[in-house]
Amino acid sequence: MAKQSTRNNPGFGAFVSVRGAREHNLKDIDVDIPRDALVVFSGVSGSGKSSLAFGTLFAEAQRRYLESLSPYARRLIDQVGVPDVDAIDGLPPAVALQQQRGTPNVRSTVGSVTTLSSLLRMLYSRAGTYPPKQPMLYAEDFSPNTPQGACPNCHGLGYVYEVTERAMVPDPSLSIRDRAIASWPPAWHGQNLRDILVTLGYDVDVPWRDLPKKDRDWILYTEEQPVAPVYAGFTPAQTRAALRRKAEPSYMGTFTGARRYVLHTFATTQSALMKKRVARFMSGAPCPVCDGRRLKREALSVTFAGLDIGSLSRLSLNRIAEVLAPAASGRFDAPTKASTRSRAASAQDTAKRVAAGGSAHAGGTDVRRTPDLSEEKRIAAQRIAHDLVERIATLQALGLGYLAMDRTTPTLSPGELQRLRLATQIRSNLFGVVYVLDEPSAGLHPADSEALHRALDQLKDAGNSVFVVEHDLDMMRRADWLVDVGPDAGQNGGQILYSGPPDGLRAVAASHTGRYLFAADDAAAKQARTPRSPSGWLELRGLHRNNLHGLDARFPLGVFTAVTGVSGSGKSSLVSQALVELVGDHLGHEPPVEESDSGEPQPSEIAKTAGRIHSGADAIKRLVNVDQKPIGRTPRSNLATYTGLFDHVRKLFAGTPLAKSRRYNAGRFSFNVAQGRCETCEGEGFVQVELLFMPTVYAPCPTCHGSRYNAKTLEVVLNGRSIAEVLAMTVDEALAFFADEDAVRRPLTLLRDIGLGYLRLGQPATELSGGEAQRIKLATELQRSQHGNSLYVLDEPTTGLHPADVDKLMAQLHGLVDAGNTVIVVEHEMRVVADSDWVIDVGPGAGEDGGAIVASGTPQQVARAKASRTAPYLRRVLG
Repeated sequence: MAKQSTRNNPGFGAFVSVRGAREHNLKDIDVDIPRDALVVFSGVSGSGKSSLAFGTLFAEAQRRYLESLSPYARRLIDQVGVPDVDAIDGLPPAVALQQQRGTPNVRSTVGSVTTLSSLLRMLYSRAGTYPPKQPMLYAEDFSPNTPQGACPNCHGLGYVYEVTERAMVPDPSLSIRDRAIASWPPAWHGQNLRDILVTLGYDVDVPWRDLPKKDRDWILYTEEQPVAPVYAGFTPAQTRAALRRKAEPSYMGTFTGARRYVLHTFATTQSALMKKRVARFMSGAPCPVCDGRRLKREALSVTFAGLDIGSLSRLSLNRIAEVLAPAASGRFDAPTKASTRSRAASAQDTAKRVAAGGSAHAGGTDVRRTPDLSEEKRIAAQRIAHDLVERIATLQALGLGYLAMDRTTPTLSPGELQRLRLATQIRSNLFGVVYVLDEPSAGLHPADSEALHRALDQLKDAGNSVFVVEHDLDMMRRADWLVDVGPDAGQNGGQILYSGPPDGLRAVAASHTGRYLFAADDAAAKQARTPRSPSGWLELRGLHRNNLHGLDARFPLGVFTAVTGVSGSGKSSLVSQALVELVGDHLGHEPPVEESDSGEPQPSEIAKTAGRIHSGADAIKRLVNVDQKPIGRTPRSNLATYTGLFDHVRKLFAGTPLAKSRRYNAGRFSFNVAQGRCETCEGEGFVQVELLFMPTVYAPCPTCHGSRYNAKTLEVVLNGRSIAEVLAMTVDEALAFFADEDAVRRPLTLLRDIGLGYLRLGQPATELSGGEAQRIKLATELQRSQHGNSLYVLDEPTTGLHPADVDKLMAQLHGLVDAGNTVIVVEHEMRVVADSDWVIDVGPGAGEDGGAIVASGTPQQVARAKASRTAPYLRRVLG
């Protein structure tokens, strides 16, 4: 191992001194890290770099800060545990900006995350143009999330659900008895509703289209819920006779209209399957009362610069800055005829000015002014508008000007969310703080990374320390200091291989990072693979989705395709939404249903792709969309259960002599089954200890000591190991243990080959990153027998991967193509793009400046495309 650089390294003053860090897989490490510097923590996935940066440094900084608060205040804060470390000296206060998915609440937006919405509501309240005789509204009246501001029809969501007769009754030639009403529940519940209709006197045996319209409308749309006697198994004639003689019914049944059943089930069911089923009969539409603007009429009648607040919030941040620019500079005169530049050109110019360090506003933009304001309103308008424009300029400088203020956070990538929070920190002007960031370059096109680098330099130049966990090689080259953790992952990691200026890593032979960081001069690394030839083409026509407007696209079949473009250009709209939805519809897949913590529907549940498949779909037999969503939402879901290998392991334990003699079946060895699990912790492995004013402590279960099983179950051993000891093994360890068991060895081999050898078999799903979850899904899919003609779609599969792990992933994806399948990835990693067979570059810019295909062809062809912003970075890799 290389010796780390010492504290007296020239150019650095104060250091953070870490002694005896043992968090997670860290092996009692000592390291000194400079302050007031850009420090990058590198290493392969699972090496321990996040355990050092977040689990140790940030956790200790937060603990020290919280101890300065009152006990009552500490109760209100979600506190992290105490890190396992001997001592940390010289540690300033810290702010963490971690990768995390957007909150699944549709009421959380770009405006609310950045607090821009609050300022905008104040602007309309204090300086808006009101209709005659309308009293002034408070800021809360302009919020769709308050009772006084929300549209009463859609409750502030902006859209309503339509459940149409055509959707509920797809085949009107059928009778009700023959299940014409497809939206009604299946099995007994549906039969119950049909029997009630018989009691109520409706004819359930004639074709639906022959029923009177009045009857059809009542059956589908009534909100009434009459209770009627049901005579189970009776014919309509027998039912009528039983009613006449007032016979005792089988039971009393409650009728529910078809639409009411769909909406009620969608809103209240805990079953994802039921939710998915009824979602098929629903179509979303903008609220007719507020036109999708989410607010009550009184709020929408107030304007500023000729726009109501709902319409302004729909614009991109670039456009909002232009609209507010005149007021921000104190100009409230009427517009001139000379202001005729296009909206897109204005937005582009604004972004360029901000990127160059200029103002977000300039004269001559095509916006309406706000004349006839009182002096008091002008003062308020100028002050608030100036603050808004300055805040938006920070977001524009980070490449986020394409986002609309009312864009909901569930639709944002983790990288976009992190940059939104980063912009807030830049505006805060803090000094002497340690900022700890988790892969801020994730999801960023190389062109957008330039803006990120400037933002981090801005934080550092303001007198702060910037600690970054990162896999991006350009970020490492720009760093003042590198801390390389490894050499490998899991138990084979957790050591400091190097700590010092980046160039010194060149001499560390054990570092995987060094091999890639200094490979730029290696001619062999630039030898491109000969691209495969397509076996056919999948053509899509007239695509409309987000910023795609009538786009035509061609995807080659039987090859590896990378879809590139700047952040927000429309790549995911094209691939993960339009392509997946159209091919899924062709294959008969049901659309996915997003879950919401609030119980409210997600925008993705009502958004549909307009367009069609022109040709090529018949060559695709299966669609596999490998996303980064969690493989489970509770600690009971883990690597072993998701991949299915745990089923085989439990059967092996059930086949041991002791298990047979005790008549234990495979279920006995599941920690979710009462017979085998520990009764004290119910298979959790830990108990929760509430300490009131201190953080909640999760202690190992005092009965099973964290094993999750009861003593009798643990007495059964396989080759000397209990079931709990097997779950504690890493994938690499389990491979050696199950070397002779083909059913277990095959999935383990795939997990190892895809770079997940460091994960424990029993590692809870809640501890896995999005990238790890995606690779587990891919490994599970790779277990299937490959018959070819499958389409694999992956959105940024290299997110969170070290270059060494990227190589392992690419080997598996190329193997899928060699087996006769098609692989399409949305990707920013230029090494992956250069190694693909075909490239589709979307752009040229983001948001309204994107949504077009600017180049397509082999990597070499796209690298020569003059209109492509990807081309310069691709040329750099290709050489």
